[in-house]
Amino acid sequence: MTQNSTPKAPVIEASALRKSYGTLEVLKGLDLSLERGEVVALIGPSGSGKSTFIRCLNMMEIPTGGTIRFRQKAVGERFRDKGDEIGIGTLRRHVGMVFQHFNLFPHKTVLQNVTEGPIVVCKRPKREAEELAMDLLAQVGLAEKHAAYPNHLSGGQKQRVAIARALAMEPEVLLLDEVTSALDPELVGEVLAVIRGLTEKGMTMAIVTHEMAFAADVASRVLFLDQGVIAETGTAEDVILNPQNPRLQGFVQRFKG
Repeated sequence: MTQNSTPKAPVIEASALRKSYGTLEVLKGLDLSLERGEVVALIGPSGSGKSTFIRCLNMMEIPTGGTIRFRQKAVGERFRDKGDEIGIGTLRRHVGMVFQHFNLFPHKTVLQNVTEGPIVVCKRPKREAEELAMDLLAQVGLAEKHAAYPNHLSGGQKQRVAIARALAMEPEVLLLDEVTSALDPELVGEVLAVIRGLTEKGMTMAIVTHEMAFAADVASRVLFLDQGVIAETGTAEDVILNPQNPRLQGFVQRFKG
């Protein structure tokens, strides 16, 4: 029996991606191809462009140059889902984002936060959206908090709600931007446990993180960003556990343990 050697088509890819703010060039021609089920960790010092890069992947930030493609279709600010092009709205319905500071609606309950997207954006019936939301809240260990408001939750609980909210849109790709950096140390583990569970279920993810041990554990590939470029890329074994680049060695050493 001949094994099928056809290469997998990437779910999302960035080609020669650039982003500038005035004269400040933050991203200097980055490439990334993310296959279905792959988990990529983005690491690097503050100011290296990690968060800007991940926000460009779902057009939260509009790139200055280069191309974003989703399901092999180019994404553009003025595109209208025609032929080989799709609009930003379509991209964002399929590429979820979880932010560092949760961004929950403070005047809505946990359940309402999670159902907002499916009801308003996807036009799902309220009962169906609530059933899905309760299932997701159970998965992140917060079903009993469905009627609570965000100001009654811990930081770790808020971030788990934010993850459930992103999953409620049933994304093909999930982007996580420093989701533990605003948390007290004792709350980090509960959020990382949820993300680890998603990797075990085959969720395609790009994760910006300073949690080196976690990245080494869950990532199929690690990218080290430095001064707006991808300075090193490879397996967790190569990049985190056995780094060769002197700047990478120094960075990893600071965050290990």
